[in-house]
Amino acid sequence: MIPFSILDLAPITEGSDAAESFRRTLDLAQHGERWGYHRFWLAEHHGMPGIASAATAVLIAHVGNGTSTIRLGAGGIMLPNHSPLVIAEQFGTLESLFPGRIDLGLGRAPGSDHATARALRRNLASDADEFPQDVVELMDYFADAPRRHVRAVPGAGLKVPVWILGSSLFGAQLAAMLGLPYAFASHFAPQMMMQAIEIYRTNFRPSAQLDKPYVMLGFNVFAAETDAEAQWRATSMQQAFVNLRSGHPTRLKPPVEGYLDLLGPAERGMLDGVLSCSAIGSPETVARQIGDFIARTGADELMITSQIYDHAARLRSYEIAAEIRRNGDLANIQPARP
Repeated sequence: MIPFSILDLAPITEGSDAAESFRRTLDLAQHGERWGYHRFWLAEHHGMPGIASAATAVLIAHVGNGTSTIRLGAGGIMLPNHSPLVIAEQFGTLESLFPGRIDLGLGRAPGSDHATARALRRNLASDADEFPQDVVELMDYFADAPRRHVRAVPGAGLKVPVWILGSSLFGAQLAAMLGLPYAFASHFAPQMMMQAIEIYRTNFRPSAQLDKPYVMLGFNVFAAETDAEAQWRATSMQQAFVNLRSGHPTRLKPPVEGYLDLLGPAERGMLDGVLSCSAIGSPETVARQIGDFIARTGADELMITSQIYDHAARLRSYEIAAEIRRNGDLANIQPARP
């Protein structure tokens, strides 16, 4: 069965703060390690009241100190916000602290609003256009014999796997050209997923890092003992998406009974689109939905995210997903690859 991994946005829940978020992030990683999850990734976002993982490398180190075997990484670092050398040094440091456990996923979006992005990196207009060159420069800093005179210390000679993240066709083309593993953000932007997968696999060129295509797909899981409870738990994420797309991001709110019935057609349609790559329900329902998704996409790995307000319920959702995989409930799924 394909690996399952965890994407954590370090959510700040209503009535809580970042410090509590970080304690819960570590607790989730420790549970995920025991349950057999392959990776634990954190995402870079800025200026978001409900997401605490802005200093992504620092938080990865926090999780690394409390775990021992699970792979750790960024899903991802938004490279237009940073100098490639600084990221090479940060992840060279992480790889030196936690050898053989660090991944570096790179994204092209700023992970913030326009004003915040400008505060992070002031030559904003050209940064996204320079993303391919920045990726190549960053990879060179990890080489045994870098072509540049400037060296990343630590960084040079360290084997930090680099991933390309994307929610459009651009990342698929770049990952294929560079021969890198590809992670698609289907958990919130699924519209181009199948086309991006096909482009990536069709155009992939083997590299020193990877000899054949490897696709990891983001996937929402809201699992509980019953379908009704899971659907209720999922309303926290639904509120978060509606508030974000309305220009009013908030901390992760408690679930609301009958929330979908309170929405207009436009909001319902938006949620149906952005959350189409999701499994919501009892263990049996979630097993069927995950299986259908793997069969449809031929994913090599699932990166599961579960934005649930109650921490204990969130842990249980991840535990159910791990049990589904461990018990072989998906063993007969045949990937539908092109």
